[in-house]
Amino acid sequence: MASHKVLVIDDSAVIRNMVRDMLPKGNFEILEAKDGVQGINLVRQERPTLIMLDFLLPRMSGWEVFQQIQAQADLQSIPLVLMSGRKEEVTEKIKEPFEYFEFVQKPFDQKQLIEAIKLSMAKAKRRPAVAVSPSVAPAVTGAAVGGGDLTDLTAKVTKLQAEVDALKKQQAQILAFIKAKLK
Repeated sequence: MASHKVLVIDDSAVIRNMVRDMLPKGNFEILEAKDGVQGINLVRQERPTLIMLDFLLPRMSGWEVFQQIQAQADLQSIPLVLMSGRKEEVTEKIKEPFEYFEFVQKPFDQKQLIEAIKLSMAKAKRRPAVAVSPSVAPAVTGAAVGGGDLTDLTAKVTKLQAEVDALKKQQAQILAFIKAKLK
């Protein structure tokens, strides 16, 4: 029986499969979400023991999922590993040092993944239990709605460029993964 329920929220099936393959067999039940909306719903329904969250996701970004998790005291205590191919995108939104979660840069190997999981669990244990104001949640859900002004359009273009860059990086990861499996 799996002792840990791990939710992997990533739009790349390759990354979700890599995480599944890198975790010790039998110890983990892996739940998967391919976008932010599906991910936050699974967080609320399944209450995983660990969340692995890609920062660039369709339908609801990893940043928005992160904000919703932080807005609920009962979800804040779940260890969290943020994943991204571009750390600067994460640090634009969340300043270092990352006090209550861990970050792992894509592509990562098994040793880096296991270390990130261990650190995220240690950081989550150190987090004080704090009730978050319910007024935070409406602002988070409204963040996904575009207003049509120049600032919104610029942000969307920036986000699309980041997604293109992420896809290029994922393509390289796929090739590396295939090459590794063929050896």
